[in-house]
Formats: sequence, C-alpha cells, structure tokens
Amino acid sequence: MAIRVLHVATGNVGRIALSQLIEDPRFVLAGLVVSSPEKVGRDAGELAGLDVVTGVAATDDLDAALEAQPECTVYCALSETRLFEALDDVQKILASGSNVVASSPVPLIYPWGVLPDRMIGPIEDACRTGGVSLFATGVDPGWVNDLLPFAIASTCQRVDQVRCSEIADYATYDGGPVILDFMGFGRPLEDLPKMFKPGMLAASWGVSLRMLARGFGFELDEITERFEREPAPEAFDMAAGHIPAGGVAAMRFQVSGLVGGKEVLVIDHTTRLRGDLRPDWPQPAQDGGSYRLEIVGEPSYRVDVCPTSAKGDHNYAAIAAGAGRIVNSIPDVVAAAPGLRTPLDLPFNTARGVFATALPS
Repeated sequence: MAIRVLHVATGNVGRIALSQLIEDPRFVLAGLVVSSPEKVGRDAGELAGLDVVTGVAATDDLDAALEAQPECTVYCALSETRLFEALDDVQKILASGSNVVASSPVPLIYPWGVLPDRMIGPIEDACRTGGVSLFATGVDPGWVNDLLPFAIASTCQRVDQVRCSEIADYATYDGGPVILDFMGFGRPLEDLPKMFKPGMLAASWGVSLRMLARGFGFELDEITERFEREPAPEAFDMAAGHIPAGGVAAMRFQVSGLVGGKEVLVIDHTTRLRGDLRPDWPQPAQDGGSYRLEIVGEPSYRVDVCPTSAKGDHNYAAIAAGAGRIVNSIPDVVAAAPGLRTPLDLPFNTARGVFATALPS
C-alpha cells in the first residue's frame, strides 16, 4: 500500500523531491506546506513543475496539514538562516506521529557531539512520543561523505586516510540565501559570513566526520577547519545575484578529523563562481563540477562522481541526487524503530522501487 506523505517546502531541493512524490507509485501525497504567500492555494503539481493536477493545494499552516495524519513528512525547508525554527518544525511533526525524512537542519544528520544535549533531547523525546523516526541526509553533508566512503573502503585491507571533495562552479545555482548570506559570496574579504565564523565549518561538516569515525570504529581526537577565499578581479553577474569587483568569487575550505595529530578524515570543498579563478585549487572531473573520494590505504582509490541530468546542469543534478536519497529512504524510515536514525542504523538502500524495469508500465 502506498505511503501517505506530507511535503514541506518547494525550494531547490523540495521542488525536485515533490515531483518524485507525485510520480512515484510507492507514495501518495497527503498535503503540501509552503512558506511563500504567492504559493498558497496552488496545486502541488504546478509547484513541482509537472503537467498534472493532483488536487492537493498548498497551505502555509503546518498544524492543519498534520491533521491529515501522514505516515511520513518530507522536510526540505531552509535551515541555514532559521535553525531553531526548523528544529521546532521537525519536533512538532515527530510528536504528531509522522516519521520525518529531511534535507535540513543539517546537524540532525548526526547531531551527537555537534548539538548540545538540550537540543537533541527534545527531538529524541518527540520520536518516542510519536513512535516514529527521523532521518536527515543530503549530498554533502550526505551520501558523498557516508555511503560512498563506506562502500569503497569496505574493499580495503588497510585505510590511512579518507578525503571527500566537492569541486563545483556555483554560478548557475540560484539559492541566494545560501550563496550570498550564509556562504558570503560577493562580500568583501574582511566581511566574514556565518559559514566561516569560528566553529561553524566544524559544526556543519563535523556531523559527517563523526559519523564516518563511528562507522569505521574509532573516535576523533579533534576536528580542525581552515579556509581560503578569492576576490573577483572584476564585477560580474551570476544566477543568485551580482558579484562586485573585490567581492568573494571563489573559496576553498577543509574540515579535518584528527587522531593522534594525523588527519585521517578530510572534507574538502572548492567552490567557484567562475572556472578561471584559482586554477591551482582542485579541478572537477567534468565541466562545472564533480565529487571526489580519495582513499589512501591498500589498495588506494580515487573515485570521481560526475552527476548529470536531462533536466538541468551539474548543480541541478547534484540537488536531484540529494532529493532522491531523501525520498527513497522513506520506506526504510517508516519501518525503522523509533528514534534519530543515520545511515549506520538503516538498511542498505538500493534502487528498489525506482529501477526502470521494475516500475509499472
């Protein structure tokens, strides 16, 4: 029987996830929650960019939407600029008796050691109260630095270091609140954005490092962070807005997990708004962007992942990958024991239910 699902938010991730919920026979859309007044009352099919009428009208009232008693809620609302509001939303949904799969808030991917107990406790209590589970994931942080490293490292006789990299041009990504506000593209070098405040990188990507360490069977002594930024040589425009001359137009950061003073787990991000900036930094394996896993051990590996899509460029493909990971996890999360769940707790997720030859004609 199809799983009744409530969907929250129709931004870059949410719109793609919503389209799969509508088209995938494993699910039936029980409701849609939006935050923009101009979206209220519009059909879910229209907001998903599909040529279908679902009969499900968008509302901005989460409490009213939960009265439909969905088995699972897909939560894709922005949290980078509204962490506490997003945590409150998730807690409310769980307490109502709905499981949650989410692209945010990112710390919920693996909150232990990142969020204080006073913030984790209410989420765990809500899971117990509702008898439901929560699973947060995405691309990076997400499957690029959990599923992929675990799968490849499982073939090694010895592992000395794991490095997960994103190397991408964000010029076509139109997520202004993330690119301009949180990451600080376009700002003067002396104007430090939220993402580069002390401890923020370690908090945002530390979730993945701590989960990797747990999966590999050890604990980290410490997590370090470092970053570089490059100003624009002249002004130019990109999808999210205007970049003035001297404003940040490229950045690289590394978040490392150390044991005995040695970097054993590294997350390395190189983000440009123009491909010609900082040619000395890592280059993608395909035009626009790619992900890279490097394992030093026996044997050693370099694995380049090059997402593409018939519906958009590399940025669209990466977002679609994160959305797919979220939606495809729904059956396993609904079946899981109540609690905060990670990839270490859930069954290995395959293309069961989405592989083309298995779909009804």
